[in-house]
Amino acid sequence: MDTFTSASGSTPRRSARLVSWRWATPEAQAVLATRDLASILRYYRHVHGTSQLEASELLGYDKTYISALELGKRHLSDVGSLRHVAERLALPPHVLGVTDPADTDHRAMIQFGTSTVRLAEVARQCGRAAEAVAELWPLVARLEARAQDGSTERDVLRLLAHARLSLGTALGNVLPEERLATAAHWTAKSLDVVRAFDDRALTTTALRMHGNELRKAGLLGAAVDRLTQAAATAPSTEERAAVLPLLARAAGALGNAALFDHAVREAHQFLDTVEHTSLVNPIALYEIRLRGLISTGRTRDAIRHAESAPPAPTVTVAPQWRVIELITTGRVRLLAGDSHGATQLLTTAVREAQAQRLPHQLQRVQRTAVGRLPDTHDAATRALVQLRTEIAA
Repeated sequence: MDTFTSASGSTPRRSARLVSWRWATPEAQAVLATRDLASILRYYRHVHGTSQLEASELLGYDKTYISALELGKRHLSDVGSLRHVAERLALPPHVLGVTDPADTDHRAMIQFGTSTVRLAEVARQCGRAAEAVAELWPLVARLEARAQDGSTERDVLRLLAHARLSLGTALGNVLPEERLATAAHWTAKSLDVVRAFDDRALTTTALRMHGNELRKAGLLGAAVDRLTQAAATAPSTEERAAVLPLLARAAGALGNAALFDHAVREAHQFLDTVEHTSLVNPIALYEIRLRGLISTGRTRDAIRHAESAPPAPTVTVAPQWRVIELITTGRVRLLAGDSHGATQLLTTAVREAQAQRLPHQLQRVQRTAVGRLPDTHDAATRALVQLRTEIAA
């Protein structure tokens, strides 16, 4: 049983996080929908393995009174008692028929929060990840506080899961490499919530986004594991199509050539299916294949692949993908001995990465250019220093 003790040494009570998460399960939602206190009390004791005596201590009632409530022999009708029970069981008061003045604020928060997450995702896709982070921080803080209080509902927890995912992904764009574990931390926290839902699509999304942030943080084995789970969990070909490019990228970075090749082949199959072309970004897949071929020791194949022009985009491509592709192609040009072509590509990448505030991509330019293109390396270093100065200010 999860408990905690306050700093003042007061009696431990059940963790609000544990209570609220268990109220979010589909089984709990069916019980809550009855609005029947007897059923709710019995369910509460069942999932927590709590005796009637322990329930009586939690609620401040006699054990025999708890038994009578569960058998329907006694009933609570006054607002104060119902509100007290709702608070102790970490339930919104309206579940027990109590009008809560905060309900209007609650509904407004859900509507506002949903819009915030949606607009933050649009901002990130448009190359304004820093703005997305600024919008998401206050929302996540508010949702975290509400969850910690235990007064949460299913829609609050679902919004919290999406907000954590969106925040982690946006941070993954704006943080330098040495801090990318923070982005993975937030996407990991979303999984804590997602597990409370019987929703394969949501689980797939969370595993996919978390796996990608793990890869960026350098935790390649864990990344491949999460992305493999996402592909296996995907309830439809659409969700699986969204996972495959990221799985290919992580497998390539890990040096797993067999898994990389398999994921790339399957992703290309979706490109050949008209109804799925919006699910696989051909520009991203082109870059992923280049980088994966290099990582799996097939530099000559990467050079040959780079000699073909990048595919024409069939979907709107986020600006950061342009930067990512420029750096990878520049690296291939350098490996092919084309210093001039590599310099042109990487110089453009530095300019665009600085404009979009992408420190991780500037660090990729540094690694690519070090010892080979000193002027390009210095330009990336100056841009990175400037970004860090702006962030510190």
